[in-house]
Amino acid sequence: MGVVIEREEWALTPLVYPLLSAAGLAAVLLLPYFSAARTPAHAAGPSSSPFDVGAGPFLRFRRAFLVLFSLASVVEGIQSVFGEDEFVRCGLGREQMAARLAGTAAAALFPGAISGVISDKIGPRRACILYWVLQLAVGALKSFSTLRCAWINNFILALASSVFSFCFETWLVVEHEKQDQKQDLLFDTFWVMTFFESVSLIGSQEITNVLVSNDGNGFLLPYAFAATLSVVGILYMRNASSTTQHASAIGSYQKSFFAHVLRDKRVLILVLAQASIHFAVSAFWFLWAPTIVADGRYAQLSVIYPCFLASRMLGSASFPWFYGPTAPFRNEDSLTIAYVGAGLALYVVAYDYQEIGTLVILFCIFHACVGFIIPSLARLRTMYLPNELRGGMMSFSLSLANAAIFIFLLQGAHPQNIANSIILGLASCGLLVAGGCIHMLRRWRKHTRQNPRSL
Repeated sequence: MGVVIEREEWALTPLVYPLLSAAGLAAVLLLPYFSAARTPAHAAGPSSSPFDVGAGPFLRFRRAFLVLFSLASVVEGIQSVFGEDEFVRCGLGREQMAARLAGTAAAALFPGAISGVISDKIGPRRACILYWVLQLAVGALKSFSTLRCAWINNFILALASSVFSFCFETWLVVEHEKQDQKQDLLFDTFWVMTFFESVSLIGSQEITNVLVSNDGNGFLLPYAFAATLSVVGILYMRNASSTTQHASAIGSYQKSFFAHVLRDKRVLILVLAQASIHFAVSAFWFLWAPTIVADGRYAQLSVIYPCFLASRMLGSASFPWFYGPTAPFRNEDSLTIAYVGAGLALYVVAYDYQEIGTLVILFCIFHACVGFIIPSLARLRTMYLPNELRGGMMSFSLSLANAAIFIFLLQGAHPQNIANSIILGLASCGLLVAGGCIHMLRRWRKHTRQNPRSL
């Protein structure tokens, strides 16, 4: 008599999606009514939308910028939505996957480390064009089945992701300064960017599911679509108004970088905070799937994935509620709490807790904290860092995180040599240390670089 082994399947509660969506929409739609102190800075009436604020020229730029940034986020999502499945389709084993990911981290570490400096030198508009060109190259190469698994795709995609992390933010800040707008509008745009990015990543998954099919040709359609969006981005950026050029010589840029980044304790704290959150997010995306199914149960990972992004949307939508004169906590205190919350969520997971429902809740808490942290760090960069050094500072912080990722992947951390709990534990410790460092910024609040347009 044969033995029948039943597969236990874990299903997500259907109420999760409407609850997360309702919470995110409520945080956005109720904001104008519960933040009366912020309303005069935006519009005359209390019913003004946070997505539609600012003076005429800046409002037109902001709308076009958010559309272009959303398209870029869709392209980013299309290129990364398949993850391990793409490697499997290419016939790669786990060790080959780790080697390919290590090469990707190396590309982000070495060329990506200087990409921020190049962006500061050539200007943010040209840096955005460079990003679209890199994405166009990857989309065009992957559109051909014979080139889909080439190493060059991983290198170009890693460099494009590094440029994406700072080029649009730098372009927004420079345009904001050029039009002499209030900083409240800039801070609002930061969290709206994170909100739109999460929405676009969910949309990229839906687009990919529609375009992809079981045959090989269907699998290539999303990459052709990404290449098409890249062409649209290049054409728009070529017609966009040119932004001001900051640095004029390598020597002067180097002196300014040493003075304002490497010798400023406040900026170094921001470098550490940015590196810690980047490493934690990267570790999460490497390990969340094997962590959830580690006990042998089956779970639909593609259904769980949107919950994380919805939680990230909720975290970014809560950002404007926690800064300003009416906020319940000081700005750095709220950011410290978010870092501690993200660190504790990963700390519990690092103990190999295997109940899938609890793991999903912890990962959602982690992403909600990430959604709050990203615009908060952008806000602090604006307060403490000269705009002409923003790209170099951000690429420097990302290179620190990519160095740690590269070391773990070289050691074969993804297959088996280092336990997943150790990696998540180190990511948790990094977040907790970064939270403590952010708390130290309160001591230097009076020495913050002031901006004449500040509030």
